[in-house]
Amino acid sequence: MIAMTTTIATELLTYFKASKETMVEFLEDLIYYESPSGDRKAQKVLLEFLENKLKSIGYYTLYIPGKKTGGCLYARPQNRDRKKPIQLLLGHCDTVWKKGTLSKMPVSKNDGKMTGPGSYDMKAGLTQIIFSLQAIHDKSLTSHLSPIILINSDEEIGSRESSHIIKRLAKIVERAFVMEPPLGLDGKLKTARKGLGRFTITVTGKAAHAGLDPGKGINAIVELSHLVQKLFAMNDFEKGITVNVGTIQGGISPNVVAPESKAVIDVRVLNKEDGEFITEQVYSLKPTIPDVDIKIEGGIGRPPMERTARNRQLWQLAKSKALLLGMELEEAVAGGGSDGNTTSAYTATLDGLGTTGDGAHALHEFIFMDQLSERTALLTLLLMSDSLNN
Repeated sequence: MIAMTTTIATELLTYFKASKETMVEFLEDLIYYESPSGDRKAQKVLLEFLENKLKSIGYYTLYIPGKKTGGCLYARPQNRDRKKPIQLLLGHCDTVWKKGTLSKMPVSKNDGKMTGPGSYDMKAGLTQIIFSLQAIHDKSLTSHLSPIILINSDEEIGSRESSHIIKRLAKIVERAFVMEPPLGLDGKLKTARKGLGRFTITVTGKAAHAGLDPGKGINAIVELSHLVQKLFAMNDFEKGITVNVGTIQGGISPNVVAPESKAVIDVRVLNKEDGEFITEQVYSLKPTIPDVDIKIEGGIGRPPMERTARNRQLWQLAKSKALLLGMELEEAVAGGGSDGNTTSAYTATLDGLGTTGDGAHALHEFIFMDQLSERTALLTLLLMSDSLNN
């Protein structure tokens, strides 16, 4: 195995800088394959494109169809040494952008930036996977850990179909690298993520004519207004607990006492204990108005990605490899969740290894093209590392 020295780091950085135009062209191809989460056909076409590329560099691939989504693409080296431990490269190919977005949000390359729907979140990360594996293949670089790849098509909508596959893989790998974009214009890696919960509260009252018999009705909207205040009081910003009543609905007509109302609540927490605490708080809610019934459903769907000892080791490894490339990495906590939340429960996980830029889910979405080379070099050094410490 080639020693992990400043020399090899410099050689890799030079290699990827020389490959910059090819990488940008590949990323542009990925962007032109518009791939909204709800479009199974579009997802399949993009995954086939990635599958063919992986096959060309010596990878066995397996397409796993989805029932309601575009499914997943799994890949591993064709001639993998089964005695070697394995490491996971995890990414998603779906975006939040509808088909046709390119007509109003075209790809552009100006002032060192590349814009386009899905460029930052996270087709640049997919590009890094391909070119990092290509470099390892072309240069005969090896490590004691074999890479396996999973690209899903439902991350932006909660990974409901792919989560069980991610869990199975996370349980058998030594570490997971999540290719989500880094945070902020300085490209901070995501070493912690909040856990996400979704709760639905349905209130049932009693209908009555608002003019003739208002006293005979029980207004479910009024009851919901009391519950909303109780939910708001659960926020604890110092501890990182947020409870947001995101949508409400209720009633059937202005002249009818509302017999039903409903609220959907988004909950975010920094650790498992707070998730359990806030879940208990939500389920302990009681009605204020007599003879009202409330139904509470939901829970914490994505557990927090916490700064565990093994995750900290992986972060320290990334910092040391970045220094070989002349980079000083910073870390951050992300308020949103990713599939890294899932892998972190089972194995050492480092998230935000994509390319620096800005505008996830926004019209100005872009990456810095020079950073595509640097971040791919970093990923390659990490894949070549023999353990969490070397």
